[in-house]
Amino acid sequence: MLTRLLLATALGALAAGTALAQTPVKIGVLNDRSGVYADLSGEGSVVAARMAVEDFKAADKGLKVEIVSADHQNKPDVGASLARQWYDRDGVDAIFDVPTSSVALAVAQVSREKNKAFIDSGAGTADLTGPQCAPTTVHWTYDTVALANGTGSAMVKRGGDTWYFLTADYAFGQALQRDTTAVVTKNGGKVVGSVKTPFPTSDFSSFLLQAQASKAKVIGLANAGGDTINAIKQAAEFGITEGGQALAGLLIFSSDVHALTPKVAQGLVFTEPFYWDLNDGTRAFSDRFAKLSGGKKPTAVQAGVYASVLHYLKAVEALKESGDGTKVVAKMKELPTDDPLFGKGTIRPDGRKIHDMYLFEVKKPGESKNPWDLYKTLATIPAAEAFRPLNEGNCPLVAKN
Repeated sequence: MLTRLLLATALGALAAGTALAQTPVKIGVLNDRSGVYADLSGEGSVVAARMAVEDFKAADKGLKVEIVSADHQNKPDVGASLARQWYDRDGVDAIFDVPTSSVALAVAQVSREKNKAFIDSGAGTADLTGPQCAPTTVHWTYDTVALANGTGSAMVKRGGDTWYFLTADYAFGQALQRDTTAVVTKNGGKVVGSVKTPFPTSDFSSFLLQAQASKAKVIGLANAGGDTINAIKQAAEFGITEGGQALAGLLIFSSDVHALTPKVAQGLVFTEPFYWDLNDGTRAFSDRFAKLSGGKKPTAVQAGVYASVLHYLKAVEALKESGDGTKVVAKMKELPTDDPLFGKGTIRPDGRKIHDMYLFEVKKPGESKNPWDLYKTLATIPAAEAFRPLNEGNCPLVAKN
C-alpha cells in the first residue's frame, strides 16, 4: 500500500512538472513603443525581460517561457483592450511594465477581473497600491510618493520653499503634484501655483512663462520622458535657472539626461531607484544590456522589468502554475526579493515592492568621463523612509488584515 502511495505521488509530481513544461508561461510586455516614453521603456523593457528569462534558466527548471509585446500608445482604452485580448484570446499569464499611470490603472482593473498577474514597473501613481490596490497587482520600481519624499524634501531643505508646478494633465502628473505638495508643505514650504499641461506636448513656452512670472524658487516638473526633456530644454532657452529659479525634475531617467547631455542638465537633483553605475552588479547587467540595445544603458524602468520578471518566475516555479494571478502574486509577496539590481527586498501586502531609493545630481560636463557617465549620488534614502507607510495608503487589502 505504501509503495503504491509513493508511486502515485511520484507520478503526480512528474505529471505536474510535465504539464507545466508543455504549457508555456506567457509574459506580455505592454508599454509605449513609439511615443514620449519609448526610450525609458519600449524595446529595452522587452530586452530586459528576455535577459531575466535567460538568467533564471527557465528551460532547465521546466518552464517554457514566451514573451510577447505591444504598444499601448499611452491610451487607457488601447491598453485595456490589448490586455483583454492577451488574456482572453492569446493565453498571456502576466503583464509587465506599463508606463503611463492612466493606462496602468486600466490594465490593473482588467487583470483583476481576469485573475491575472499584473507587475508594473513603468507607471508612477501610488494609487496602484493605495485605493486601487488589487490582489493581482505588484508595483515594482518607484511611485509618486517615493519621488516626492526624495526630491521634494531635498529641494525644500536646500532653500527651495516656494513651488510652482508644471503638471502633465493625466493620472501620473496629478498624483505626482499631489504627493509632492504634501511633502513640500510638511517640510515648511508653500505651493504658489500650478498649471496643467497637455499630455504629451512639445511646446512648454507659455507654461514656463507662467512659472517664471510666479517668482517661485522651484519649478516642479510633474511629467516624464519626452515631456521632461522638452520642458528642460525650453527652460534653458528662457534662461530660467540663470534667473535664479531652480528646476525640480520629479521623474528623471538616465535616458532623459543622456538626451539632454550634462551641459544642459547639470546640477539637476532628482530621485531614482536605480542607476547603471551604482555597483558591480548593476554595471555587469548594464554592460550586457548595452550589447543588446545598441550601446544604451538601461533605465530604472527597464531594470525593474528585469528584476520583476525574475521574481515572478521564482513564484511560478514554486507554485508549479502560472494561470491564477492571485496565487502567483501571493507567492511573490511570500518570497523575499533578491536580485543584482535592487538587492534584497520585500513585497508588502498592498503590492508595493520595497527597496532603497537614491538622491542623484547630474554631473557637470567636466566631471563626466563618457556619454553615459551622468550621475553622482547625493544620498541613499532607506526603503522605510522612501515609500508610504503601509497603513496610510487606504488599500482595502491592508484594511482586511
